[in-house]
Amino acid sequence: MLINNCEYFEVLDGIKARIKEAQYKAVLGANKELMELYWNIGKIIIINTEYGTKFVENLSRDILVDFPDIKGFSVRNLKYMRKFAELYPDFQKVQRGVALLPWRNNLTLMSKVKDEDERQWYIDHNIKNGWNNVALTHHIEMKLYERQAIAINW
Repeated sequence: MLINNCEYFEVLDGIKARIKEAQYKAVLGANKELMELYWNIGKIIIINTEYGTKFVENLSRDILVDFPDIKGFSVRNLKYMRKFAELYPDFQKVQRGVALLPWRNNLTLMSKVKDEDERQWYIDHNIKNGWNNVALTHHIEMKLYERQAIAINW
């Protein structure tokens, strides 16, 4: 016999909410680890700039040899990792901010927003509002920062 009363559905809703919360935390935790990995690789690339562009090319190739099924270590992406570490030299700031965003959102911010204050505004609002990359790109292209943040200071 199925239980079909309000008390049961409240319990079920509570369990579903916990499952969703745990899933979200797992994804967020994995994403944070990935962002920290990318930042650390970027720092290593910066430290080894004496080897020139061949270093990044060799690094990409050798990572792909040892991890053939893994994505994200192309020459292009490794160069983005270097840029990521250059833009955010303070690791503590990375942990509190950009590490909470998906890599694709970070790529969008790095390529479309040059001003540091503006980029930080988009980071803060992205975290607060949970924007996906399409929404973030839209807000940047519609100049949401200029319309909201700067307008407030008038």
